[in-house]
This record gives sequence, C-alpha cells and structure tokens, in this order.
Amino acid sequence: MFPTKTEKARDELQAGQRTLSQRERALLLMADGRRSLTDFSPLFPSRVEAEQAIQGLMQRGYLQDARPVVVQPVAGPSTEPVSVATSADSFDGKRSLATTRMFLFDICERMFVRRDPRFANQMRDALRQARDREAMLTIAALMLSEVEKAAGPERADSLRERIDKLLPPAETVH
Repeated sequence: MFPTKTEKARDELQAGQRTLSQRERALLLMADGRRSLTDFSPLFPSRVEAEQAIQGLMQRGYLQDARPVVVQPVAGPSTEPVSVATSADSFDGKRSLATTRMFLFDICERMFVRRDPRFANQMRDALRQARDREAMLTIAALMLSEVEKAAGPERADSLRERIDKLLPPAETVH
C-alpha cells in the first residue's frame, strides 16, 4: 500500500485546520504515493499502530491507495483495459512559503534528526527565521547538499523538484 493525500487531506493541511493529531498530520504530509507502511512506521511506537493509523485515515477519507486504477474505455476498437496512474507526486495546492517551510521541516525531521541532530537543530532554527523566498532557497540548498551526501543525487533532485513546485514564483521587477 502506497497512500496518497485526498482533497480532504489537503484541506486539513491548510493553515487554520486542526482536526487531526500531530502524528496523523505528519503522516498526511509524508503521504505522496511513493512511501509505504515501512516509511511511516518510525512515526509510531509500532508498525501495527502505523498501519492502524493509515487505515483509519483511509476510512475517514484523508488518504487513498495510489496504485494504478484499471479503467475500461467507453468506446473504441480495442477492449484492452487502460491503466491510469493515480499516484504520482502531482502537487496542485497553493504555492507558498509556509507550505515550503513545512516541507523543509519534514525533510529535516526525516533525514537529519537521527543522523546529525546538531545540523537538524541549525536547520530548524534557520527555517523559523526564514521570511522570504531567498532565505528559503538558501536553507533548501544547504539541506539538499547534505541529502545528496547521505542519500544520493537522485533523492536530492527529486526533493529539489518538489521544492520548486511548492515555492511561490519569483517576483519580476519591471
């Protein structure tokens, strides 16, 4: 099972919405259709509790399974089923510094807290102080250079792409 967020989950993650626990919200933040139960287990005391939390969020409409769905075409010469990917990491939410900051906090927690607690604390402090796009990009660059060292260039590139989707566009001066 590779859960991904539903529209209800995106609404929950917007500022001002707080109906779920911190742990459930963290699970929603991480649910991107590419992570499995194994990736969520460290958030909970046991794997069973992680599975129960995911199932509960699915039953309440916050998560859905990101496996491909088979769709039968309505008309046409072929009767072969068509596979449509419902997962992916398609972000269609609002671009904002707040969303970017939360994503960077999430990276910090998942990638650095255990491996390098001092660096994680520095990044947390920097993220709390970041007030503009440039500051956020500087912090992201620092974190991504460490991600590249720890997890490889592919992982860093995928996170970089996601950050680009989350950050608001640079303002153009005419």
